[in-house]
Amino acid sequence: MKFLWEQGIPVIELDMIATLALAILLLLLGRIIVNRVGFLSRFCIPAPVAGGLSFSLLMLVLHETNILNIKMDTILQTPFMLAFFATVGLIASLKLVKKGGKLLFYYWALCAFLSLMQNVIGVSWSKVLGLDPLLGVLMGAVSMEGGHGNAGAFGPEVEAMGVYGATAVAMAAATFGVVAGGVVGGPIARFFINKYNLHSTEEEELAEDTEKAALAQDLDQVAGPDTTSVNEALTVEKIEEGKEISEEVAAHVFLLHGFIIAICMVVGMELAVAFKSWWGIAIPNYVGGMFFAVLLRNINDKFHFVELHNPTIGLIGDVCLGIFLSMALMTLKLWELADLALPMIVILMSQVIFMIMYNMFVAFPVLGKNYDAVIMCAGMAGHGLGATPNAMANMKAVAEKFGPSTKAFLIVPLCGAFLVDLFAVPCIVWFINYFAH
Repeated sequence: MKFLWEQGIPVIELDMIATLALAILLLLLGRIIVNRVGFLSRFCIPAPVAGGLSFSLLMLVLHETNILNIKMDTILQTPFMLAFFATVGLIASLKLVKKGGKLLFYYWALCAFLSLMQNVIGVSWSKVLGLDPLLGVLMGAVSMEGGHGNAGAFGPEVEAMGVYGATAVAMAAATFGVVAGGVVGGPIARFFINKYNLHSTEEEELAEDTEKAALAQDLDQVAGPDTTSVNEALTVEKIEEGKEISEEVAAHVFLLHGFIIAICMVVGMELAVAFKSWWGIAIPNYVGGMFFAVLLRNINDKFHFVELHNPTIGLIGDVCLGIFLSMALMTLKLWELADLALPMIVILMSQVIFMIMYNMFVAFPVLGKNYDAVIMCAGMAGHGLGATPNAMANMKAVAEKFGPSTKAFLIVPLCGAFLVDLFAVPCIVWFINYFAH
C-alpha cells in the first residue's frame, strides 16, 4: 500500500492483498446493511451490492470534491469470477432437469426468447438514442436476465473494446433490475389470481398431510415413549426416498472440489483462447469454464468418478461470487454515468414494461393459465429483471398468501440458476461480436 500525491490530490494505492481485504470488509458490511435496512432486505438486494455500491458512492463524492483518490489492484477479481461460474456449471445436473418435464422446457424456452428480446430492445433503443450498441447489449440480457454476475463479467470485456464506462453502465443496470424485479413480480401474480380466480391445487394435499401428522401424533401418544416415533419414521422414509444426505464440509472434500473448479477455470481460459484464434469469436473466459463444468458434472453423474458434494460447491460459489461482486462494484467509476442517465432510464423502463407485457400475453398462456403459471410468472419477473433470489422471494411471498406450487419452486430455480445461461450467454456473445467495433 502506498500514499502519494498526483496533481495536488492525495492518492492511496492498494496492492492486491489490501484490495482483497477491502472487498471482504465491504462484503461483510453489506450483509449488515441489508439485514438492518428493511427496504434492501425486502427486495433481496445482495450484500456485495449494498457494500460495494456504498463504497463506490463514497468514491464518487471524494472524486468530485478532489479530496482523495483510491487506486486498487483488482487482479484477483477474474479468478474469483471464473471460480463462481465454474460452480454454476457443476450444479447443472441433467437428472434434476428431467424432473421438471415438459413444463420445464416451456419455461426455459420462454426465458431464452426473453434474453433475445432484451438484447433487441437494448440495441434498438441505443441506436435511437445515439448510444453505442454494445451499451444496449449491456442494458439488455447481460444486466437484466444475467444480473450482477454477467454484468461484472461482460462489462470489462466491452470496456476493453473501447466503450467508455461500460462496466459502470452494466452494474447500474443490474442494480436497477434487481429492484424492479422485486417490485413487479407480486402485482403480476395478484392480477392473474384475481382475474381468473385461481388458487393452489395443493392445499387439499397439505390438509391431508396435516391430518396424517395429527394421526401419527395420536399413535405416538398411545404407543408410549419407548416406541419409535411415527413422525420420525415418516421423516426417515421421506429422506430415504428423496436421497437427501447432509454431510459436513470436510477439509479434504473442500480441497477436492477446489481442484475440480480450478481445472474448469484452466480449461475455460484455454477454450476462450481457442475460440478467438480458430473462429475469431470472442467469448469471456468464464463461459468456457462454465460449459466445461456442465459437461464434467453430467459425465460424472453417469460414471461416478468422484462424489460431488453440492453443499461444498455452493459454499465455494457463494464466497467467490460475494468477493467478485464486491470487488467489481467498489471499483465502479460512477462519474462515468453522468451523460448516460436519461438514456439508461428510457432503456431500462422499456425492459420493465416489456417484462410485464411478456408475462401477461405470452408466458402465462404458454405455461397453462393456472396457479402454477402464476407463481412461475412471478419468478420470471424476479430473475428475468434481477436475479434468482428475487425470483424465490417473489414466489415465496405469493405462495405464503395464496398457497404453494411445488412445480414452480422446482422449475424456476433450475432455469434461473443455470439453464437460462445455456442460451443467454451464447446470445450475448453473438450480439457483442456482431456490434463490436
